[in-house]
Amino acid sequence: MVANNCQIVAELPPEKIPFAQRSTKVPADAYRINYTGQIKETVLGCGDKTIKVGGETSMPFHLFEGEMPNRPLIAMEVCDVEPDEWPETLSRYFQGVLNDPVAWARKCTDDYNAEAICLSMLSTDPNGMNRNPVEAAKTAAEVIKNIDVPIIVWGCDNAEKDTETLREITSLIGNKKVCLAPLADTNYRPLGAIALAFGDPVVAASPIDVNLAKQLNILLENLGLPLSSIMMDPSVGALGYGIEYTCSVMERIRLAALTQQDEKLQVPIICNLGREVWKAKECRLPSDDVLGDMEKRGVMMEAITAVCMLLSGGEVLVMRHPQAINLTRSLINSLV
Repeated sequence: MVANNCQIVAELPPEKIPFAQRSTKVPADAYRINYTGQIKETVLGCGDKTIKVGGETSMPFHLFEGEMPNRPLIAMEVCDVEPDEWPETLSRYFQGVLNDPVAWARKCTDDYNAEAICLSMLSTDPNGMNRNPVEAAKTAAEVIKNIDVPIIVWGCDNAEKDTETLREITSLIGNKKVCLAPLADTNYRPLGAIALAFGDPVVAASPIDVNLAKQLNILLENLGLPLSSIMMDPSVGALGYGIEYTCSVMERIRLAALTQQDEKLQVPIICNLGREVWKAKECRLPSDDVLGDMEKRGVMMEAITAVCMLLSGGEVLVMRHPQAINLTRSLINSLV
């Protein structure tokens, strides 16, 4: 058991017999694809806590066809202000720290073994608190300076406000590397220039479309950013909320990168799925005899969404519930 009664999930036993030995009656060319491309590696974090993501030479977990040198990464979401829309079944795991982003991030790393943190700049949303970028940046800088694991700073998805906020943050944190997100077609120039100046990786976010994702990568590369510093956010949906289309587009991106040698798509994919799952009504409806336990329902929705993202090509997952993260980690450990 860990803090707040978050149970540790039993590890799934990995398969020890290679696939080739388990399929001796089937010709190898009947199930193997000769991939010609490779996903580039992106380095997150700095110092001794850097983590590489990407690097695959096959579709996810197809270790009988290629290599997967780096494990998928799960980043726990931390908000810069206390969120008022999180259900109690989720927020109780962070009781006492929701109004202190530094303590919240430490709880994620110390109690829940978070490998990375995604700091959501919730307070800057013009449709919400509309916090001044300078003040919000000071809060973010405190988190970044006090946390050693890789940090992704995720704006409020307002291009103008995100440009101001992320610019202020990079000016306060010195040489510490963070991943800047999201860069869209409306603000990639100023944010790309900032990332280039400080050597920070970025998240290129586009509406769920293969060609739009590729075009933004091209624009960023033309600006001077190497593809090895870019991760793609293709925009994802939660289980039951467009996940089929999400998976279809992600798989098309991966197949183009690996089988068609489309180097502009050969970058890791990040999926900010926690926010999509926990705003769904199924995570908020109370427990009853039909839908079952409210918390288990939400945990399973997030965990199953995460698995779908992993199997479609997601290398970095942004998640919220510690139990859903434990379930997802258990699956990853059994497959790599």
